[in-house]
Amino acid sequence: MEDGLWLTLGGALLLAMSLGSSYLSRLPFSSAMLYLAIGAALSPWWLAVTAVNAEMHSTALESLAEMVVLISLFTSGLKLCPGLRDRRWMPSLRLAVVSMLITVALVVVAGVTLLGLSLGAAILLGGILAPTDPVLASEVQVAEPTDRDQLRFALTAEGGLNDGTAFPIVMLGLGLMGLHEIGAMGWRWLAIDVLWAVPAGIFIGAALGTGVGKLVLYIRRTHKEAVGLDNFLAVGLIAAAYGAALMLHAYGFLAVFAAGAALRRVEQIQTAASALVPNPGPAPTQSNIATLEIENGPSISDRGILDSAHKEELATDAKHASAYMAHAVLSFNEQLERIGEVIVVIVIGMLLWSVDWRDVSWIFVGLMFLVFRPIAVALGLAGSRMSKNQKLLIGWFGIRGVGSLFYLMYAINQDLPAAVANTLVATTLSVVAASIVLHGVSVTGLMDRYRARQAGRARVK
Repeated sequence: MEDGLWLTLGGALLLAMSLGSSYLSRLPFSSAMLYLAIGAALSPWWLAVTAVNAEMHSTALESLAEMVVLISLFTSGLKLCPGLRDRRWMPSLRLAVVSMLITVALVVVAGVTLLGLSLGAAILLGGILAPTDPVLASEVQVAEPTDRDQLRFALTAEGGLNDGTAFPIVMLGLGLMGLHEIGAMGWRWLAIDVLWAVPAGIFIGAALGTGVGKLVLYIRRTHKEAVGLDNFLAVGLIAAAYGAALMLHAYGFLAVFAAGAALRRVEQIQTAASALVPNPGPAPTQSNIATLEIENGPSISDRGILDSAHKEELATDAKHASAYMAHAVLSFNEQLERIGEVIVVIVIGMLLWSVDWRDVSWIFVGLMFLVFRPIAVALGLAGSRMSKNQKLLIGWFGIRGVGSLFYLMYAINQDLPAAVANTLVATTLSVVAASIVLHGVSVTGLMDRYRARQAGRARVK
């Protein structure tokens, strides 16, 4: 009976999302706010359909958040096409390292003084709350690889990078609480959790993304094989990068993000190279119709206009195979990411009833968005070429969400003391819920104004 109820509710929600997607996109708030409200309504606050508890269900919640974050990180990487020498990476790196460390430091001070946490617990809270979210930030991220807007690129890359760079902070906090081995004077933490795990994760993901991308394109172009099942390619590469990183004690989040970025980079290089070489034969007529959209936007083939034969011809075409592969993988991942967002935000809404809201420090929540994030961004991007308006928007859109939920559940599963766990749960869920509401209300208006201003500048030029 319970399984039937959940299937009915889930099916009804997905059908409602499908039928009302056009209407929802015109509303002055994000869809995540609706998911959060649905989750809260299903909790004991109202309908009492379920009673999800962070500490009782921490293992399942960690796995769910982990899966959604992995899909989102890979998708974020696929949207980013510049090589590492491109100057657009620099603001993102400064945000993911400098700004994140400043945020952690500010959270630590507030955690000790406002929340009464120990140093280790405050550092752990900083690691949980410092990373911005790649799942809930889709409205402010790069929409497609041809998007060269610096603001959207910075927010996309930051969300992909700092979900991995926050891991050393989390491990340090756990170590200071005696829940993770960091060695005398922290030597093991520095050597393994920082100097090894971070670059190793990036290298593993980049190597796998590059190798798999080149192998698939070689087989398709040369032997006309390995066509179709691009969804298997996406899931397989995510699993391989994450699994290899875990086995080598590297950070899997960074590996998955790097794998997506590397796969996209292979596509960019191969597409540029093939454009210089004449096509050995005429491409199919229907394939030519779809080519421009596959390289720059939603594929016609995704809407069913191309039959399987023409899809195969396009996928093995010497000129367009790389663009077809990357777009097919990205399209599949974006669909998974949307489904994952629906599920995990509803779950966050279900968790809110279990928070003792009397223990929540709303001063701390306000500081997170109105003080800590703006200061961290201002210092991290000091001297950069980004405009003042772009810096202000980045300072506001420090969206917290699924990444913070994962780190929270991960920490709880390391046997956190009950009192510390209660404080971290209340603080993290209040920050995440506030982020969903505040950013959900403001994102449409602010981004519309930003796009209009950028379009006006482009016309003047």
